[in-house]
This record gives sequence, C-alpha cells and structure tokens, in this order.
Amino acid sequence: MKSVPGLSYEFCALTDTGRVRSNNEDAVAIHKEAGLVILADGMGGYNAGEVASGMAINVIGSELAQWLEEAPVDVPVAEVRSALQACVDNANQAIFGASLANAQYLGMGTTLVVGVLRAGRLILGHVGDSRCYRLRAGELRQITRDHSWLQEQIDLGLLTPAQAALSGRGNLVTRALGVDASVHIEINEFVVQAQDLFILCSDGLTDMVGDADLAGLARLPISLADKAQRMVAMANALGGRDNISVLLVQVGAPDRRPGLVSRLLGAH
Repeated sequence: MKSVPGLSYEFCALTDTGRVRSNNEDAVAIHKEAGLVILADGMGGYNAGEVASGMAINVIGSELAQWLEEAPVDVPVAEVRSALQACVDNANQAIFGASLANAQYLGMGTTLVVGVLRAGRLILGHVGDSRCYRLRAGELRQITRDHSWLQEQIDLGLLTPAQAALSGRGNLVTRALGVDASVHIEINEFVVQAQDLFILCSDGLTDMVGDADLAGLARLPISLADKAQRMVAMANALGGRDNISVLLVQVGAPDRRPGLVSRLLGAH
C-alpha cells in the first residue's frame, strides 16, 4: 500500500444476516495492498439485492485496486478521485444493464461506501445511507451524510434527528447505485491521523445501535475483530431487523512509549 512514513493500517470486516432476513444482501471487501475498502447494501426483489451489492464490490474492487496498485506513489489526489468516479460509473452501468436484461433483477440497486487510504488521506465516496464514522481522540463523528428522505427532511427543518429516528421511514434512500443510467457519488477527502478508527457500516447496524453505544464499543481497548463482533452482536440483540455489516480501519504509527496505544484507544 502507498502510505506516508510511519502510518500503518489494520483492517477487519464482518457481515451478518441478522435475526429477521433469510439472506444477506450486504457485501464487503478489503484490498489491503491497494488501501481500498468497500461496503455495499443491496436492495431489490428476490435475490436481486445481493446481486447488485456483489457486482458493485467486484467491479469497483477489481478495477480500482489494480489502478491504485499501478499508480505512482505521488499520484495527485485529483486523479484518485477521478479513478474512483470512473470505477463507480462502470459499476453503475453494469448493475443497471443487468437489471434491464433480467426481469427478476428489475429495479435492483445498492448503497455504497468506498474508501481509499493513500498518502495520509482518506478519499471517501458514498451513495445512499450506508455510513462512515471516524473515532478520533475518543470522539465519534459521522463523516458521511445520508442520501435519504429522512436526511432531506432534517436538512429542510421539517424533522429533528430525534423525530427522524422514530419515523420508521429510514430505509428510503434518494440515491443508489444501479437504479438509473447515471449516478452521482459524493466524494470527500479527510486527513488521516495516527490512532484514527474508521467504521464503515450498513444501516442494519445504525438503525439498531445509536451513536453513543457505537462510540462506546469503538473506544474499547480490544482487537478490531472483537470490536466488529460486539457491534454486530449488539445490533442483533436489539432486534437485528436487517443485514448488518461493519468494516473497520485502524490507523497506527510506530511508537515505543509504553501505554500510549491503550490510552488513546480507551480515551473518552
């Protein structure tokens, strides 16, 4: 992976069917050498959601990972953004074309969160209501903005976040990959710091687990695998009404001072 000196990355992903659904329409992928992470939450009729999410993961994963691994270390971020956009467009066309060619797939689509870690930056693209959070110095912050009907109502001042949480209409997305001939992906860029923890997740997690509980789990001084398992377990314990997917990225840096990592991970 092309990274800045001193920064290292640890990855972990976990996906679960949940307690209600019979199949899992979420998909996750980690391309460690490319510094690429992808999460998708499919939607559609019988089996179509998992087809859409799988296509998104495969098309973007194969094309973008290859481009990232072949690109020079100092390639401008603008070119990374352009490559990300092009690969998402290709995935959108593939899913949309498949939905038109197969009656059982008509109307299928998927949300998407895709992150590229390169040269001390996170280039983050998303479509729909799957999210990315960042835990920094003990503070959890959502760094994506949902493309959903509820978020639009909040932005217009018609609903408060508390009212939106109780509305029961959280699954109405206003953008998705594969439902139209073109898609607008929102791409943002963030500076990465040592000890940051990034949490990519589907709404099967966030519809069940509130931000305060998610922050509490994220702060625990335990392994990434244990954090992911506890997040999924809490969503299931609270009902598990949808598929649940979590993809964690822990940023580290060599430091010989004793106890520093534990103190940072356990900070509140």
